[in-house]
Amino acid sequence: MSAPKTMTMRDAFIGTLCERMVTDESIFFLAADLGAPALDRMRSEFPDRFINVGIAEQNLINVASGLALEGFSVYTYAIAPFITMRAYEQVRVNLAISSQVRPARVTMLGLGGGVSYQVSGPTHHCLEDLAIMRLLPNLSVYCPSDWVTAAALVDRTRAANGPSYIRFDGKALPALGERIEAAELCQGFRELVRGSQVCLIATGFMTHRALAVAGELADVGVIDLFQLKPFDAERLLEIISGYRHIITIEEGFIGAGGLDAAIGALISDARLPLTLDRIGFDDRYVFELGSRDYLHGVGKLDNAAIAQRVRRVLG
Repeated sequence: MSAPKTMTMRDAFIGTLCERMVTDESIFFLAADLGAPALDRMRSEFPDRFINVGIAEQNLINVASGLALEGFSVYTYAIAPFITMRAYEQVRVNLAISSQVRPARVTMLGLGGGVSYQVSGPTHHCLEDLAIMRLLPNLSVYCPSDWVTAAALVDRTRAANGPSYIRFDGKALPALGERIEAAELCQGFRELVRGSQVCLIATGFMTHRALAVAGELADVGVIDLFQLKPFDAERLLEIISGYRHIITIEEGFIGAGGLDAAIGALISDARLPLTLDRIGFDDRYVFELGSRDYLHGVGKLDNAAIAQRVRRVLG
């Protein structure tokens, strides 16, 4: 697999969206007072379809819902914990419930998933979003691991009639490949490494850690699950049924409804004879300050800790 340049998911997504806005006049973009060069371009080129609602995430969803009811395709952009948890009731009522009655083409972009806002502390860390957004019916949930996948989600969300949530990492990350295949986008995951004994199913930034560990150990496969709801369960079952052990890896709370819950339910419902181990943050907030690597070391999510868990599973 090749490794193109490093880029932020935000810039890749917004840059691609700007290109689509040239010919698609149905696209609106709403921001909650966040700045970026990519947004400067959008504000300059499409002033009539770019709205800054200010630091008011609940109103962000309200305005987006109104535009969607008028037939527009709306993208909303805010810090991840605030667009999900501060505006959760608005998302539930105006998007999840409403979209069961009529189309609601609203895509929420949450910046700073996991602990990518590393030194901002637990108020700006976002470890709950994947679980609580998966809980809502009619809502698609994405957690891309690189900017190539993030950019590809522009057209995927444009083609959808229902609401979506996309968790963006706050840091620039290398691409995991030059492109993502259409079939992979449709199924919601991609197999990056084929193993025989242990399969690491990761999402978002943690896919990079899974690949690093798989590069050190033999017989370890890696699956990047970038769409946590829905995904092609039948196809995923076909792939993981060849393993003896599954380990989920997420930058979120474990045992709370996130990636581990999705995979655990899949294995249980299919009655697969597999062991399941879960790696993520325990049931406590992280008040320590430091780099992402430091915070992962505190939570035992660093490469060494993951490799140790894999070795333990392998016996």
